Amino acid sequence: MPAARPAGTPAGAPGNGTRGRRAVVAALMLAMALAALDSTIISTAVPQIVADLGGFSVFSWLFSGYLLAVTVTLPVYGKLSDTFGRKPVLIAGSVLFLAGSLLCATAWNMGALIAFRIVQGLGGGALQGTVQTLAADLYPLQERPRIQAKLSTVWATSAVAGPALGGVLAAYADWRWIFLVNLPIGVLALWLIVRHLHEPARERDTARRPRIDWAGALAVFACGGVLLTALVQGGVAWDWLSAPSLALFTTGLALIAVVVAVERRAAEPIIPGWVWRRRTIAAVNLALGALGLLMVAPTVFLPTYAQAVLGLAPIAAGFVLSVWTLSWPVSAALSQHVYRRIGFRNTAMLGIGTATLLLLAFPFLPYPGEPWQPALLMLLLGGALGLFQLPLIIGVQSTVGWAERGTTTASVLFCRQTGQTVGAALFGAVANGVLAARLGGSGDLDSVTRALDSGAPAEHLRHAVADAVHAVYLGAACAAALAFLVLLFVAPRRFPVLKTPAE
Repeated sequence: MPAARPAGTPAGAPGNGTRGRRAVVAALMLAMALAALDSTIISTAVPQIVADLGGFSVFSWLFSGYLLAVTVTLPVYGKLSDTFGRKPVLIAGSVLFLAGSLLCATAWNMGALIAFRIVQGLGGGALQGTVQTLAADLYPLQERPRIQAKLSTVWATSAVAGPALGGVLAAYADWRWIFLVNLPIGVLALWLIVRHLHEPARERDTARRPRIDWAGALAVFACGGVLLTALVQGGVAWDWLSAPSLALFTTGLALIAVVVAVERRAAEPIIPGWVWRRRTIAAVNLALGALGLLMVAPTVFLPTYAQAVLGLAPIAAGFVLSVWTLSWPVSAALSQHVYRRIGFRNTAMLGIGTATLLLLAFPFLPYPGEPWQPALLMLLLGGALGLFQLPLIIGVQSTVGWAERGTTTASVLFCRQTGQTVGAALFGAVANGVLAARLGGSGDLDSVTRALDSGAPAEHLRHAVADAVHAVYLGAACAAALAFLVLLFVAPRRFPVLKTPAE
């Protein structure tokens, strides 16, 4: 006999037959496209936005504010989806995201635009976490690679198309259309969700009403916001050892203690202790945190390397990076044939072990080299990371029931997002430190690349940029090696997959 389901666990997967499930999958892909595009589409339109609204000194908050809002809300939405269901959370997040998009299109100055981007991010956190959770709800374990591969393809396509689309809209229409294009896509996704997503009735404990840990949600939001602000702005808006930086880090550490105290007393904590007490979830959290950290090396620093060292135009430099978006989804889709034979952990270790070697190989590329050389490494790196990430996500989602899946998925996505934020701060400091050492004084990557663009004597500057990026890739290789060790020593040899009636 199958084990009894815990309260709140549905009897089956959501959807209304095959046609209904296809419509829901289409809605999830559209929602994922919104979240993915919004992370990249604005980047090429910044000059037009600044020219129209001003605020050059604070424009980086267009990205930082959105990222902060997405990251700190992921655990909250995960818990809410486990408590009240995926559909209401996804609808509320979609409405908030679309409202933020409309407000962004009406912004009258940079401050207003940043505030409305944060509103967008508050909705974006619901889109990212709930879409990934619903993907696991829709399909049994043996079929999940199908939907995950589709979502990976959407993310990869958006990563490539976003900057180009943003540039076209800014150049030939108006930068406000960057936000307005979200509306028809989002409305269609919302209509499909409302019409076709039918979650099965859940068994409720009638003796007590669901309790929302609002104090925990506020504490998590405040703690994450303060610490991520310190990491994002440290070394950029102020020095690392300056008073604002030290004040933020001190406040953040104090808020960590507050979060722990509040969550220990909460009846239904936003971040329950079992997320870190269970070896499988803890190992995946740490491993995907390391993935977020190492991804900063190619996504942030490779385009600069391609332009400053290889002498490529921006479009060609973008292609050198984008090739990994071709191999990543293909590798992810094929990973099921590997983990069904050797298990989730061993497949992920194979992928991250290969990624470690590829990252270590980057500093040994010839100087200045040919563009195909880093492009080939990126193609192989995408394949390795597809073999690493997807088995971990599918594996960890399969170790929990419906009532814990939203919290678990949000936990691993939160760790990956936090890893990216830490990586941007850490590797930015590494790159600037190497540049300062090579150039015999203070320096940062932005000033060096601007000097190269202005026609300054180039060779010693190009060597300095190459050395800085090589150091970043070595740091990324260390992060990959750390993920390998976490899986080797923390993760169980075989994930304790939970057999549910729906699967």
